[in-house]
Amino acid sequence: MSVFVLPDPDTVTVGGLRFAALTEGEVVHRVRTALARGIGGRIATPNVDILRQAALDPAVRVDLENADLLVADGAPLIWAARLSGTPLPERVTGSGLIWALSAGLAIDGSSVYLLGGDPASNGAGRAADRLLEHYPGLRIAGAVSPRFGFEKDPRSLQKALSRVVEAEPDLVYVGLGFPKQERVIEQLRPVLPSSWFLGCGAAINFVAGDSRRAPVWMQRTGLEWAHRLASEPGRLGRRYLREDAPFAVRLLATSALRRDRVSDEDEFFALLTPDEGRAWNASNDEPVVPDHVASAVTLEVPPVLETAPAEPERRRPRPSPRPHR
Repeated sequence: MSVFVLPDPDTVTVGGLRFAALTEGEVVHRVRTALARGIGGRIATPNVDILRQAALDPAVRVDLENADLLVADGAPLIWAARLSGTPLPERVTGSGLIWALSAGLAIDGSSVYLLGGDPASNGAGRAADRLLEHYPGLRIAGAVSPRFGFEKDPRSLQKALSRVVEAEPDLVYVGLGFPKQERVIEQLRPVLPSSWFLGCGAAINFVAGDSRRAPVWMQRTGLEWAHRLASEPGRLGRRYLREDAPFAVRLLATSALRRDRVSDEDEFFALLTPDEGRAWNASNDEPVVPDHVASAVTLEVPPVLETAPAEPERRRPRPSPRPHR
């Protein structure tokens, strides 16, 4: 994440992945700052289910590691970080970021594109209308709810990708579910290098009103999964109860054991890689620059310094996105 003009954020390891120790407001601030300088990127928000898949599938792990900002969605990830003695500041969800990012980008007059939602009810279009009601300064570059299974038809996939590319949005909300949305983002990033992408799962449905998110008290107490399970028991029952729940228990147990292990200084350094050991030693010898900013979407974006105009160069034609076969 060295492309950022802000210092790289602290990271906390949970389940073998390094999560940015950022609040929701700090994520918004970093995205706005990067966009002001023409720098794009991708945000990933893994929950317990995605972390479990990453533990089983190296391709999923690599995909998450390649995200520019990796933040923890699921409450068990926050608990695991706390048990290990290296807490994350808060849970940062895709369902929350779609609102927070829209609020921040509206301040700058930036544009968003919504890809996903229920095709039967034009979910993306209605979600876009609702975001505009709340944030009039936001620009909607496009809103499309492709039919289910569109990604399996090369022609339909190409059409959906081309519409996003032609719109040239500042930020794209891709709400197609994991890992489908990550595959789509993977094809769009090379042709939209200055744009940001958020794989937001069911967030577009929540904003449109096609699905109801758990009450705030359930979100804060880590019971949002129970609300979703009650809403879709047939689809989520096996995944949540037979796969994710045992994985979450193991994650919490190993996190607690990890905290016990690192209580001894020698064992602590034994857990560090050589690069981490050098970074730790350096941070104790030299003053550390704070790399967190206040948690608010209205944080002022650092101005872009004017430089002498560079010699014009020939621009290569933008390549067309290629669908996976």
